[in-house]
Amino acid sequence: MAWAELWTVEILLAAFAGGAFGAALGALPAFVFTGFLVIAGETANLAGKAVASAVDPAAAGELGAIGLTGSVAFGPAFSPAVSFAGGAAAAAYAAERGYVDAPFDYHDAKNIAIAHGSRPDVLAVGGAFGVLGHWLTVGSSTLGLPYDPIAMGVVLSAVAHRLAFGYDLVGDVRGGLLDMAPFEDGDRRVAGDAPAADGGTDAAPGAEAPAGRFVVEPWLPHQYRWVEVATLGLVVGVLAAYVAYSTGSPFLAFGISAASLLFLNLGVEQTPVTHHISLSASTAALALAPAGMAVSQAPPSAVASAIPLLSALAVGAAFGVVSALAGEVVQRVFYAHADTHFDPPAAAIVIATLLVSVLAALGVFPQSVWVPALG
Repeated sequence: MAWAELWTVEILLAAFAGGAFGAALGALPAFVFTGFLVIAGETANLAGKAVASAVDPAAAGELGAIGLTGSVAFGPAFSPAVSFAGGAAAAAYAAERGYVDAPFDYHDAKNIAIAHGSRPDVLAVGGAFGVLGHWLTVGSSTLGLPYDPIAMGVVLSAVAHRLAFGYDLVGDVRGGLLDMAPFEDGDRRVAGDAPAADGGTDAAPGAEAPAGRFVVEPWLPHQYRWVEVATLGLVVGVLAAYVAYSTGSPFLAFGISAASLLFLNLGVEQTPVTHHISLSASTAALALAPAGMAVSQAPPSAVASAIPLLSALAVGAAFGVVSALAGEVVQRVFYAHADTHFDPPAAAIVIATLLVSVLAALGVFPQSVWVPALG
């Protein structure tokens, strides 16, 4: 990317439309679409590499990141920094305006699973934050900063929408910052803390307010205990590393994980969120390839012959655990006490990809794959 993309009218229109799409459909459903697009894009890449290998081995995999994955799924329309972040900002705005009328256990601004339809002002907010997400991505990419620029765009966009709409950055911390025990105990906020749509309380003047929100609101009520989170990171890390080893794609497992969130959106209980684990583990596993080898363009057989499978699985497992635990720390600090959605997976991806870049700079990994090199 280059600075010129900050002001390219056609790209800005696409980013605005992508953010508005995320607002209309909802942040989570929009992200599910991104997942399916990644699967389609990486499948096309694999098919292209197979054909190129048969016809001209030297040209194998030239589709690479310039195909559907890079130009559409991670491009200015469906990039998570655009459509997902735009949808999350729209949810915060809609809640602040009192538009949300759906059953939800947490603050309405955290409800990223519902669609906001066709309200012009909500779509405009989503579109504006879609443009912001595009700018943030272009800025990180053009500067070559050593982390996933899209994930950082999601993180910074969440900070921006909290500041823009008057929400606290961390929230009302009651007890320990990392302590989830109040949720396990069912503790709710005291009388008068239950917010009404107009920003007041649900109680009539002079009356005692009903029990309000939970004192602590974990990002995923079924996925926050340290041991369970680490175990999930270990298992998904191994699985993602194997997918990356077998295909040479650092993104296919991410797409599968993102698409699986369709079940979470449909209300299937206990559905885990794993895309941060998948992307981190896949990238780290492929970072074991020799320096200079473009793993996303090389035939899968060449990747498999260049990386020991056991080493790939071990590295994937380690990064899976690191990413899972990083996401849990972030949710306890920036999500559990606050009022709007702050995406723990995006923050975890920033941390894990930065670690890949640092380890590559130190010579522990031969390369950093798609992550910009440090220094």
